[in-house]
Amino acid sequence: MKISFIGSGRVATHLAIALQQSGHQIQQIYSPNLTHAQQLAIQVHAGAVDQLQQLDHQIDLIIIAVKDQAIAQVAQQLPKHLSNTLVLHTSGSTDLQVLQQHHLRCGVLYPLQTFSFEKSVDWQQVPLLLETSQPQDLTLLQDLAQQLSSRVYVYSSAQRLSLHLAAVFACNFSNYCYDIAKQVVDGAAVDFSLLYPLILETAQKATEFNPKDVQTGPAVRQDQQILKMHQDILQQQQRTDLAEIYQQLSHAIQRRHTAT
Repeated sequence: MKISFIGSGRVATHLAIALQQSGHQIQQIYSPNLTHAQQLAIQVHAGAVDQLQQLDHQIDLIIIAVKDQAIAQVAQQLPKHLSNTLVLHTSGSTDLQVLQQHHLRCGVLYPLQTFSFEKSVDWQQVPLLLETSQPQDLTLLQDLAQQLSSRVYVYSSAQRLSLHLAAVFACNFSNYCYDIAKQVVDGAAVDFSLLYPLILETAQKATEFNPKDVQTGPAVRQDQQILKMHQDILQQQQRTDLAEIYQQLSHAIQRRHTAT
């Protein structure tokens, strides 16, 4: 397939490279910042443009990989010569109707993964969540997705949104807790790497058991003395923000485990 990308960030970069390696031709990379477009275009042997009107009409697929709040504006501004082209976005939280308002042939290719420029992605293990406005395009999109991943699912916009919300808790919030943990040990001149086995074991157990069943720690044990000691330490360090987070999470764990 001939594919053009709108966007040159992390998702666009990983996805464009993966599709090119799967044998597809990346035709163009669009970004309002031409330098950013060129940086990705060089990697996938594509052309770089900074005007939407410059997008080639002789392509099979356009993938919009931009910030969620920009998808609607991009969809509205796509030139008319692309009206018969299949247009996808890659967002977990954006309803398909955002594209349907402007394009008859549209869909979603949402990779349920966290992306960074520093680390490669094993696409075979990345869940790809699909949705299209036209049944015939779903077949096409499934074929494309199966070339990248062994985990391809067809989910509605509402289902995809629930996964996106869950991913914020499982990934973004948990990573912030790792950041807090590093701040705590850094303040006491303790090596953060000592926590690595604990972090990995906790994540592994969450994939093997119901997370509720393997909850540990002073909150689930109702150990009020330890809970108070930890909060006192944070207060003494003048980290009232972390003390508040600690208290809220501890109370939430206690409520969760006293409700049943």
